[in-house]
Amino acid sequence: MVALTTGTGGTTAEDAGREDGAPPPDDEALAFALQVWQYKQGELVSLLIHLGDRLGLYRAMRGRGPMTPADLAAATGLQERWVAEWLRGQGAAHLVTICGGDRFELSEAGAAVLADEESSLLFAAGAFGPQTDETFVDDLAEAFRTGIGLPYDRQGPSGAHRTERMLGPWARIALVPRILPALDGVAAKLAAAATVADVGCGAGVALTAMASAFPASVFHGYDISRHAIDRATEKVTQAGLDNVTLHLSGADALPTEATFDLVVTFDCLHDMTAPQSAIAAIRRAIREDGTWLVKEIRCAPDLEGNLANPMAALMYGLSVTGCMSSALSEPGGAGLGTLGLHPELLRALADAAGFSRFTMHDFDDPANLYYEIRP
Repeated sequence: MVALTTGTGGTTAEDAGREDGAPPPDDEALAFALQVWQYKQGELVSLLIHLGDRLGLYRAMRGRGPMTPADLAAATGLQERWVAEWLRGQGAAHLVTICGGDRFELSEAGAAVLADEESSLLFAAGAFGPQTDETFVDDLAEAFRTGIGLPYDRQGPSGAHRTERMLGPWARIALVPRILPALDGVAAKLAAAATVADVGCGAGVALTAMASAFPASVFHGYDISRHAIDRATEKVTQAGLDNVTLHLSGADALPTEATFDLVVTFDCLHDMTAPQSAIAAIRRAIREDGTWLVKEIRCAPDLEGNLANPMAALMYGLSVTGCMSSALSEPGGAGLGTLGLHPELLRALADAAGFSRFTMHDFDDPANLYYEIRP
C-alpha cells in the first residue's frame, strides 16, 4: 500500500515513485488516489458501524455523556481493549465526539441516527450488515457476463432483516399517523372495514403497523421472498393479529376481480422483473373507488438529474448489488433499478394500466416520494 500522508513516518507517494525510477505522481493523481482509498476507509467504517449496532455499543452510549473505554466495556460486558479501538475508529470517522482524556461521547444527533431505532425517522444503523460473502460476489460478477441478475432471496435472510430494520422507524412513526390520513378518504375506510393488499410486503413492517392500527380491516401481504414471508409470519404471530393473511407470491396472485379498497406498494416496483404486469394486476384487483398508494425512491429521468442526489453513488451501488439485479433476475426483466422509476414513468405505466387519477405527495422524506393513484 502506498501511504498518502506525510509527517507520520510513513513512505510518501513521492518517495515510492522515486524508488523505481518513475517520476513522482502529480497532484491530480494523488488526489484521485486519496479519493479511492477513502472508499476503502468507508468500507471498514461501515463494518465498525455494523459492530456498534450489533453489539449495542451505540445504545449503551446514548444519553450517557462522555465515556471512557472502561465505562463502555462495563456497560456492555465487552472487552475493554476491543472497545477502546472501536471508539478510536469512531472518533476518527467523526461518528462519536473525542472529548479528551480518553473519553468519547455520542451526540444527540448521533443517537438519532445510530441508536434510536424505535422513534427516529433518521435511524440508519440497521442498514449496515456484515460483509458480503465471496460466493455472492462471484454470482454478481457472472451476472455481468450473462445479463441475468440474482433473485432477491440470494441475499439470504439478512437481506430481508436489513430491509425490515430500515423501514421499521418509518412504518412506526409516519405511515399510520401521517401518510394514510393525508389520502382522500382512506383512513375513514380503514377505520370502518376495508380490504387491503400490500404487494411486496417484505418482512411485514408496514403490514403489521396498519393491521394493528385498523383491526376492523382485513390485510393481505404478498411477497416472492421466502425469507421475507417467514419473517412477516413471525411478526404477525408476535403481534397476535388475526386480520392478516400472507401469500408467498407476487402480484400475479392478486384476485382478478375488484377486491381491494387499498393497495400499497412500498419501495418494490423498481425491483420487479415485470412492473407493468404487476401494475395491470393491481388495476384489476382494486375497486373503482379504491386507492393505490405507491412509495418509490426520489429520482430523475436522467443521470444528470440523479447526480443532484448527494447519495447517488450509494443508490447506483445498491442497484447493481440488489435492485437492478433483482429486476433482471428473469430473462426479459425490466431492470429499472434503484433510480429507474421516476414520476413520469410511473404515471405512464399507471395510465397504460387504466388508472386515471395520479397525485404525487412529498412528505419531506429525503429518500422517497409518495403517489396516490386511483382508477
